[in-house]
Amino acid sequence: MEIDYIENEVSILQPPAAQRRRIRPVDDAHPFDLDAYISGYSGRTALDRLVHIISTCPTLAPQALKLAFAQIEELRDPTLYQTVMNAYDAVADLPEVQLPPTSELCPVNTVWCEEVTKKNQAERTKLEVELKTYSNNMIKESIRMGHRDLGDFYRATGDYTQALKHYTKSREFCSTSQHVLDMCLSVLELVIEQRNYSHISSYVFKAEGALDTANAAAASNSTAGSAAPPPKRSAERDQVQSKLDFAMALFHLGQANYEKAAQLFLKIGPPDSLGDWIGKLVAPGDFAVYGTLCALASMSRSAIKSQLTGNAIFSAYIEQEPYVRDLTQSYLSSDFKNVLELLERYSTRHYVDIHIYSHVYDLTNLIRNVAVVLYFQPFQTIRLDRMSAAFGWTVDEVEKEVVALIQSGQIQGRVDSQNKILKARKVDHRAELFARAIKTAAEIQSTNRKLLLRMRLQQADLVVKPPKSRREQDRAAELLQGD
Repeated sequence: MEIDYIENEVSILQPPAAQRRRIRPVDDAHPFDLDAYISGYSGRTALDRLVHIISTCPTLAPQALKLAFAQIEELRDPTLYQTVMNAYDAVADLPEVQLPPTSELCPVNTVWCEEVTKKNQAERTKLEVELKTYSNNMIKESIRMGHRDLGDFYRATGDYTQALKHYTKSREFCSTSQHVLDMCLSVLELVIEQRNYSHISSYVFKAEGALDTANAAAASNSTAGSAAPPPKRSAERDQVQSKLDFAMALFHLGQANYEKAAQLFLKIGPPDSLGDWIGKLVAPGDFAVYGTLCALASMSRSAIKSQLTGNAIFSAYIEQEPYVRDLTQSYLSSDFKNVLELLERYSTRHYVDIHIYSHVYDLTNLIRNVAVVLYFQPFQTIRLDRMSAAFGWTVDEVEKEVVALIQSGQIQGRVDSQNKILKARKVDHRAELFARAIKTAAEIQSTNRKLLLRMRLQQADLVVKPPKSRREQDRAAELLQGD
C-alpha cells in the first residue's frame, strides 16, 4: 500500500517536552570546558554569558556563579550581584536540580558595592555638571563629548536606556562624519550587548553612510598630500567594515535569515580587523560556530565549498573550534550520521551561546532536513532501513521524517508504508513540455482574438471616446512625458 502522507503524525523533529527545556547536560557525551570558553571574553559580555550558563547548565551553575562574582568586581554595576543570584536561585528551585545556596559558595562583597555606588554617584554628578556647563557655553564639540562620556558612564553602570539616550543625543552635535561614525559604533556595541537585534540595521546604514563620506573627504584631501596615508585609511576602513558586517550578520541571525547571516559571517575579515570587539563582544570561535551552522542550514554544497572550506580567512576562525571542521567535512562527504552525532555532541556548546541559542533547534532541523534530501536525491527507490542505518534512526523515525519532508514539498516522492520503501515520483518531462506549449499557445490565441476584436470595433467606429476635456488632459500628460 502506497501513501503520500500520514495524517496526525508527529515528526521526529518535534522536540519532546523534556527536550524543549533550556536545561542542557554537561557530561562525556556533551563535553564543555567552562574555563576555556569564558577566557575568550571580557567585561559585560563575559558576565552575560556566565549568567546564561547558570540558567542553561545547572551542573556548571556553582562554578559559573563563582566566576561571575569575580567578574562583577571588575565592572562598575553592583546590581549585577542580584541579577546573578536571581538566575542561580531560579535554577536551584527546579525540582530535579540540587544546588548549594549562594551563601555557601561565595558571599556578596558589600564593602565593594558601597564604594562603587559612591564612586558612580560622584562621577555621575561630575559629568552632568560638565555637560550643563558646556550647554550654557554653547560649545558644540564639548557638548558632544559630554553626551558621549555620559553614554559611556551609563553603559558601564548598566543603565542602557540612559546610555542610548545620550549616545543618540550626541548626534545633534556631530560636526564631522567621523563623529557620526563613532556614535554609530558606540550604539551598535550597546544594542549588541543588549541583544536588541532589531535596532542594528538602522545604525549600520547610518555608519556606512558616514564611512563613505569620511573616506570621500579623506581621498579629496590626500590628492594634494603624499601617497603614504591612503593605505592606513584603507586599513581603518576595513576594520570598521568588518564590525559593520558582523553587526548586520547578527541582525539577519536575529531575523532567522540564515542565508544572509552566513554570507556576512563568511565575509568578515581576520580577527585583528575587529579590533576591541574581539573579547569585548565576541570570540573568534563564535564566528566558526555561527558561520558554519548558518551555512550548512541554508547554502548549497557548491557555495559551502567555495565560501567556507575554500575561505582562508575563515579557516583561522575554524581553528578555534576544531570540531567545526569535522562537521563540515562530514557534511560534504555525505557522512550524515556523523554530522548529526557532532551536532548532538556539541549541542551544549551551541545552547550556551547568548546569540545563537534560540536558533540552535531550528538550525539543527534545517541541517537534518537538507541531509535527508541530499541523501535521497540520487535514488529512484530506497529502502527505509537503509536510510535508518545512514542516519542512525529507527525505521519509524525515518518514515515520519520523510513523510514530513514530502508534505512540505522538499522531497518529491511517495512512501510505501507496507514495504517501507521511499519512491521518487516519476516526472514525464515530455508531457510537461507539451503542456507548457499548449498553455502558451492558448494564451497567444486569446491575445490575438482580443486584438482582432479591438481592430474591428475601431473599423466600425464602435469605440466610446472619452470627453473632450479628458482627451486634452491625456494629451498634456503625453507631452509632459515626451519632454
